[in-house]
Amino acid sequence: MGILDSLFGNGGRRFIKRKDSDAGEAGRALEELRGSLYNELRTSEGAKRQQQRFCGPVMAMTFNFMVAVGIILGNKLVMGRVGFNFPIFLTFIHYCCAWILLAIFKALSLLPASPPAKTTPFSSLFSLGVVMAFASGLANASLKHNSVGFYQMAKISVTPTIVIAEFFLFKKTVSFHKVLALAVVSVGVAVATITDLEFNFFGACIALAWIVPSAVNKILWSTLQQQTNWTALALMWRTTPVTIFFLVALMPWLDPPGVLSFKWDVHNTSAILISALLGFLLQWSGALALGATSATSHVVLGQFKTCVILLGGYFLFGSDPGWTSIGGAVTALGGMTVYTSLSLKESKEKASDQLPKHSVPRQKLKSTEDDDNSRYSTPDHTPTVV
Repeated sequence: MGILDSLFGNGGRRFIKRKDSDAGEAGRALEELRGSLYNELRTSEGAKRQQQRFCGPVMAMTFNFMVAVGIILGNKLVMGRVGFNFPIFLTFIHYCCAWILLAIFKALSLLPASPPAKTTPFSSLFSLGVVMAFASGLANASLKHNSVGFYQMAKISVTPTIVIAEFFLFKKTVSFHKVLALAVVSVGVAVATITDLEFNFFGACIALAWIVPSAVNKILWSTLQQQTNWTALALMWRTTPVTIFFLVALMPWLDPPGVLSFKWDVHNTSAILISALLGFLLQWSGALALGATSATSHVVLGQFKTCVILLGGYFLFGSDPGWTSIGGAVTALGGMTVYTSLSLKESKEKASDQLPKHSVPRQKLKSTEDDDNSRYSTPDHTPTVV
């Protein structure tokens, strides 16, 4: 301290103490923030608030879009260069890795709490696990046995299926302008991918069987998160074991034999594990997007991904899909823009409609009190004025 006194004097010591106190306050603030986040994750209500706070609709959709593009490249590497032609077993590996990661989160107390069992029937969670197995497994099988164009045609059919199912199950209606926008999107995607349309009877059967589970899967994910206090990770933790069980049941029916004789070397195993990690991120980001938006918006996001990939290949890599496909992609992007603007407008209108319900009664009550006061005060002041 003698050296510090000689160099800086008393002012130097006060400066160092102030820096130490600032560092201590910053550390205490960080510790309080960490403790508050930990306490929030201990309840389902707090965990859902944190999910809505840190992952809004724009963040969730962006996250899902980036991961979806990444897993396309990962699965192309696994099924193309690696030659792993077992789509159901690949999906099984994805969910097993997701289950292991979720178990690690739970062991580290990082997994959000689940709502009480009485708030959500077990049948709903079991149904979600079953349809998730069929939706994910049949999607990969459809990609294996069908061309990209036919796969996109099947995906277009998911949109009206969701609209019809939500109408009959929840009496949820869609405005006429949004229906027109969805129709433009569907026609644009159909035109963009029609050049790669190849028919395969077995693949067509798988694609048709995939449509209903895919629609129901998105509806259940969106409904359970928006109407209850489920978060994406907590819902994944509860439904993944059911999904794994039914994927095992699907393997003998849809996967070709020979998975055990596959060359499991370091290169092939690493590529499959990278694909599994991307699969976990895709499931998580998809659940976040469904919880923040809706099932229909998530399907539109998937079609947006298709159009962006097609146009990106044309502008960045010099691919030539043809002017018909490019025109269809541009048309679909225009319809998606209109649909997004209509959705944002409806959300703002709903928010503005809810505000007067809480504010108007207070204003009315205050105005009536003023009228009463003026009514009773006027006779008292009248003689004074006269």
